[in-house]
Amino acid sequence: MSIRHGLLALLERGPRYGSQLRTEFESRTGATWPLNVGQVYTTLNRLERDGMVAQDGEDDAGHALYAITDNGRAELRDWFENPVDRTSPARDELAIKLAMAVGAPGVDIRDVIQSQRRHTVKAMQDYTRLKAQAITAVEKAVADHGAEERDDVAWLLVLEQLIFQTEAEARWLDHCEARLIRLSAAAAASRTEPPPEGVPRRSRRAPGAPPARPDRPSGRHPTQTRSSSDLDRTPGAAGDRSARGRSPAYARGGFHDHRHTAAARAAPAEPDPRPRLGRHRGARPAGHRPRRPPR
Repeated sequence: MSIRHGLLALLERGPRYGSQLRTEFESRTGATWPLNVGQVYTTLNRLERDGMVAQDGEDDAGHALYAITDNGRAELRDWFENPVDRTSPARDELAIKLAMAVGAPGVDIRDVIQSQRRHTVKAMQDYTRLKAQAITAVEKAVADHGAEERDDVAWLLVLEQLIFQTEAEARWLDHCEARLIRLSAAAAASRTEPPPEGVPRRSRRAPGAPPARPDRPSGRHPTQTRSSSDLDRTPGAAGDRSARGRSPAYARGGFHDHRHTAAARAAPAEPDPRPRLGRHRGARPAGHRPRRPPR
């Protein structure tokens, strides 16, 4: 926080001495940023050197009083009108700590995050309790005097800023932890991914175990199709020509058909010694087949 502009804002209300400026500054900010008397007088001497304040006599107790000048009022007006510069943010100790903890030997950054989160949540609870007290003080001042105290309102605004800041810090810590978990999971997944095409897969056999036997070659080119003889030699296959039109038992290899053997085809037909019986008397010519009666 700019101490010089804060002191100029207090001097705008009238001449004051160093200890009085310190007390009013801490009352406005709730002692969030405590000052010491030496720091206050050092800042007043610099402001006097720059022509923004000037000594204005002494009070009854002999304290040297300081008053704001026209240059000081112009500087204060510019400070109120212009936004706070965020292009050069102040150094954040927590951000620096986490940045240095990444990859530091012997440091678990998740432990650092969890420890800081517990502290941040406790601070947020304390600020919330103080905010309730500040609201009670403001409401009491309005009920008693019909107007709120400026110091109580200023302290309430500072407390609310601290609450929002701790909430944002807690969310940022949660985000950091989730980010680290995702990065760890991605790194583990990349170590288990299969190698790309063309890169041989690394063997996973145990140390001392014999190497795995390679697959025996089939003797056929991968693009070569199966021949008809291969299909005929495969019993029960969809392309088995010898099993077409036959019973499932034959297709499964349960029976053997002698009609398809070379011996059965080459053997001459032997005459049946049994007499042929029929409805008609007399001899029948060779090759005669009786006609079935109509149904």
